[in-house]
Parts: sequence; structure tokens; C-alpha cells
Amino acid sequence: MPSLPLPSDPTAAAKANTTLPEPVAVPGREGTPHTQPDAEGVRLGGLAGAGPRDMPTGNRFWRRLRAERKALLGLIFVGLLAVIALIGPTIAPYDPEADDFDLFAAPSRNHPMGTDSFGRDLFSRMIVGTRVSFTIGVSAALVSMVVGSLLGLAAGYYGRWVDSVVMRAMDLLWAFPVIILTVGMVAIFGAGVRNVVIAIALAYVQNFARVVRAEVLTLREADFTQAARALGASDSRIMFRHILPNAAAPIIVQATFAVGLGILAESGLSFLGLGVDVSTPTWGNALFESREFIRQAWWISVFPGLAIASTVLALNLFGDGLRDALDVRSVGEA
Repeated sequence: MPSLPLPSDPTAAAKANTTLPEPVAVPGREGTPHTQPDAEGVRLGGLAGAGPRDMPTGNRFWRRLRAERKALLGLIFVGLLAVIALIGPTIAPYDPEADDFDLFAAPSRNHPMGTDSFGRDLFSRMIVGTRVSFTIGVSAALVSMVVGSLLGLAAGYYGRWVDSVVMRAMDLLWAFPVIILTVGMVAIFGAGVRNVVIAIALAYVQNFARVVRAEVLTLREADFTQAARALGASDSRIMFRHILPNAAAPIIVQATFAVGLGILAESGLSFLGLGVDVSTPTWGNALFESREFIRQAWWISVFPGLAIASTVLALNLFGDGLRDALDVRSVGEA
């Protein structure tokens, strides 16, 4: 019997006649479809589940910062002091070095903060001294931030003997109280603005090194760091292009605290007679000159002390609010 032709399978025929779609290039990606872009062209932040920390945007950051009343108050106060530091000599009512007034004159309309033991207007000296105290505090914070961040970055990224050497040196600095360390440095290298800045920066460099090292230990194992390493990125590119920017938030917050600590350290050194030149109007020198006349003229020590305490408190309040505003764990809030 002749064999009958089998009916064709409609499913198989449909599969045979089906044409696969052409590969479509993804917009915004470099290279041809099904090819891996190079290390320069890849957007590591765009990889699903492998991106860097989701930092708050500008509008969200300011909205969250404004929600912190104490941080906003601290920012306004620090901003006002920064303006005074810039234009202080031009708005001082009297020459800070002029001793043409009565000695130990009590606060009045003409002299809001009274006069000191040389007959100089204390209000004018406080305004002019804001520039020197702020300059020392900011400069010491910048120096300690740069040096400490580099040391912490190297220790956290390379680990092993680099981590051991750096952190043991930081432990050695940590073992000495700040005032003893700064006094020893100034005693060795001498007084002056530059030496005071170096001494204060050296005392607080370990704070930045520890903060940055802790961040790098986490970020070096993140997916976007591993992706950059797999694409052939160099160590310097990974550290300064991918890791350090993602550790910027705690560094900025620590810097705000360091400015206040620098002003406080300068005041302590000047009070001990180891700060800048005694004739230079600073808040610390004002305290130094008032130590023998506290009972005779209370205003000579009260107003400089209030200025130092208020500035350090404002910087701490601003730093706390800045830390909350930059906190990536609550970036989805507000």
C-alpha cells in the first residue's frame, strides 16, 4: 500500500517561518549590540544593583537641610561670621590698635563690649580678630582633611602593610591629647600663624584618616568598584573617580566639626601664650590678655568666651544637620 503523506505540523511550520527580530541598540550605550563597552564609556552608576550610593539631589538636600531648624540656625550664624571675617576691618568702628580710650571702660553705647587693659575698643578687636581665628580654623581643617583623606584612602584601599603602617601612626597621634600635641609642636617649631595651623592640622588628621578608611573598606567591595576593576581601570582611577566621591559626605561633615575644633585649639594655644603674636587681635589673645583682670573687668573675658563658644556650637549644629541631610540611608525620605 502506498504511504500517505503525513500532515504537516502547524506549530513547526510557524516556528520555521518566524523571523528573529533584529538586535536593537540600547539608547545611551556605546558600542554595537551584544558588545561590551570599554571602561571609559561604561556608566557604572547605570548598572542594575551595582551603582554607587544614591546621594540626595540639590533640591532634596536643601529641603532636608531646611527641615533641620538647628542646622539652619547654625548655618546662618556661621555665614554671618564668615561675612564679618571678610569685611571686618572695614566695618570696625575704631582702630583695633588705638589705645585712646579709658582703661577698663564698661560696655556702653560708644563701646558695646567695653575697653581692655590698654584702652582699646574690644568690639573692634573682636570684629578684626574674627578673620584671624576663622582663617586658622579653616586652614587647619583643610590641611587635615587633605592629608587625612589621602592616608585613609590608601590604607583602606590597599590594606595589608599599608593599612598597618598608616593606622599605627594614627594610633600614635590618638594617644596624645590634642592640647599636649599642639603645645609640643608649637614649642618645637615656634609660634606664628603657619606653625599653629600645622600643629592643629596634625592633631586632627587622624580623625579624617579613620573616617575615610572606614568608608573605603566598604566601597572597595561594592559592585560598581568591582565592575570598574574588571573593565581594567587603574587603582588611581578607582580610588579618585569612584571611591572618593562616594565618601565625600562624611568628609564634608567631619570638616565642619574640624573648623570648630581648630578655632577652639587656637584659642587654647593663645590663652597659654603659645599661639599667634600677642599683638595680633584674635579671640584667643583677648582671653589671654583678660586672665589677670577677670574680677576687675568681667567683659574682657566674657565676650571673647561667648564668641568662641557660640561659633563652635553653631558649627556643631550645622555639622549635625549636614550629616542628616547627606545621609544616604534616608535619601528616599522627604
